[in-house]
Amino acid sequence: MSETLFYSGKAKDVFTTDDQNVLRMVYKDQATALNGKRKEQITGKGLLNYQISKLIFKYLMANGIETHLIENISATEQLVKKVTIVPLEVVLRNVVAGSFARKFGQAPGKRLATPIIEYYYKNDALDDPAINISQATALGIVTPAEIEVIEKQTKQINQLLIDLFDRADIDLIDFKLEFGRYDGRLILADEFSPDNCRLWDQTTHESLDKDVFRLNKGDLVSVYDVVLRRLEKILGGSTDV
Repeated sequence: MSETLFYSGKAKDVFTTDDQNVLRMVYKDQATALNGKRKEQITGKGLLNYQISKLIFKYLMANGIETHLIENISATEQLVKKVTIVPLEVVLRNVVAGSFARKFGQAPGKRLATPIIEYYYKNDALDDPAINISQATALGIVTPAEIEVIEKQTKQINQLLIDLFDRADIDLIDFKLEFGRYDGRLILADEFSPDNCRLWDQTTHESLDKDVFRLNKGDLVSVYDVVLRRLEKILGGSTDV
């Protein structure tokens, strides 16, 4: 198989394959914060992110959400559909936390009356600035029809994951999604792991996500392992790749 590096990100490397419509995605043992300004190698992180994202994507696909996942081929590798990523980071918030709490002077932990969807222009050089729908459509980043699809899918994914994590005694605080264009439609891409969401234990309210790394609150690997074990208990083991 002839492969070349297609894209190198903060948490994954993506390679071409012999099929021009298929990419090989490899999860890395790298943790980042401050939009990549802080980086550390953490042995085992890639494996855990892969296992968690694999379970989440399979669960979403079983519940009608189309994703870029084709198949899992090793302990840290997946074959995925080659999509054209929409350069928007879609953030949904169920509970006040993080930058939202700081920006609006709110106490972390307050449950929002309705979920909030925010958009950020995916551009590292600009530090991923906040962008509204009017700006995004005016700049040609996304069409009004695509925004409707993104919002509908994001809300569906939110409800599915609230239900799933509740069964694992975890509160889904917020999360980030990315979508890609594939064969004339938008599908869910990238990953879903504690790297791109906030998860709090329902009893202790302790973080079970990358905040333990961002804020130096504990050991990232052991925390991610807790999330994986709880999901495996609900969704089944991970003996398959």
